[in-house]
Amino acid sequence: MTRHSSKFSFLPGIARVKQLPTTVSLMLLGGGIAVAGSQIISQSPSRMPALAQVVSPEASQPAPTEAEAALPPIPSRNFISDVVQSAGPAVVRIDASRTVSRAPGQLNDPVFRQFFGNLPQQPAERVQRGLGSGFILDGQGHVLTNAHVVEGADRVSVTLKDGRALEGEVLGADPATDVAVIRVEADALPVVKTTNSEQLQPGEWSIAIGNPLGLDNTVTAGIISATGRSSGEVGIPDKRVDFIQTDAAINPGNSGGPLLNAEGEVIGMNTAIIQGAQGLGFAIPINTVKEIAQQLIATGKVEHPFLGVQMATLTPDVKAQINADPNRPFQVEAAEGVLLVRIVPNSPAAQAGLRVGDVVRAIDGEAIATSEELQALVAGRAVGSDLTLTIERNGQTTTQSVTLGELPPARS
Repeated sequence: MTRHSSKFSFLPGIARVKQLPTTVSLMLLGGGIAVAGSQIISQSPSRMPALAQVVSPEASQPAPTEAEAALPPIPSRNFISDVVQSAGPAVVRIDASRTVSRAPGQLNDPVFRQFFGNLPQQPAERVQRGLGSGFILDGQGHVLTNAHVVEGADRVSVTLKDGRALEGEVLGADPATDVAVIRVEADALPVVKTTNSEQLQPGEWSIAIGNPLGLDNTVTAGIISATGRSSGEVGIPDKRVDFIQTDAAINPGNSGGPLLNAEGEVIGMNTAIIQGAQGLGFAIPINTVKEIAQQLIATGKVEHPFLGVQMATLTPDVKAQINADPNRPFQVEAAEGVLLVRIVPNSPAAQAGLRVGDVVRAIDGEAIATSEELQALVAGRAVGSDLTLTIERNGQTTTQSVTLGELPPARS
């Protein structure tokens, strides 16, 4: 259930891991700390009483001033532990499984059996299991997680922090945004609080809760490193999401778990990491998650408008590189806009007559300067909408009418 590109990977709904290596590492670390501690304590026991006499609590601590005495006592917990106490019960572990049929293979080949004899028959079916995280959105039992956590699953189990294990029903999953909704039936379900992710600012606290590598109820903390990271910047241009970037540690198994602010409100859903990097995790903004979830709850699917182009923001460097390539079938004369570098066959763009090398300057009279602006404008329209594109082709400005289609399902 893991997806990879050269650098980017979804946080997979991981298979259960063996606990022995983790246990051994923890034991070694604990042993090292214990030995170091005993060495410090036993270095000079004869001097300890004298040291206690010289630096006594009464002598070393000055009497508090009236202002200090009036201050409220400092709580023993910090805000992160408060967040965990309030939001943690609504964070769940998701176990997904699917049965895979095994096709007859080489073992049944008569030539193979002639040389190696009759080998034990392999089972016709096997079960693949994955593990992820999620959080309970409301008292109706709607649990949110990543689409890739439940992809292809024929059985889903949701385990709460209080130990309850509930059978889940996948209401729908949207691969384009990597959001899925599971429904469970139970009373007195804990729920999360959410906030407006449009108001996030880099530098704010971020807290992740989930089940990385099978270690349930793991908490990590950091800051919001950036907002509005486009899917192209992250390296997954097929996704319809602008991501939150965080340096809070997230790992395989954190998929679908919440990213929270200092008030314990969900600001995003953890979904992706960049392989080989540290402090580069990505979450889907909660506003996007809730919008997609509402459609999945209502209809079980999400319709995404589809134009069918691969594009790039036209800059002086991009223009120079294209025009310097003698094998290019076109030259770019426009100074700015969005360059179409590929037209998907049989797509709305292809049917409308758009060509590789066209530069989109405006849509319905609204100026377009970047590929992100074009994507956002298309995403904001409904399937079947008509658009008028102002394009520059071979130094001439013209218009093309395009009817948006529906994004086709992703191929496995």
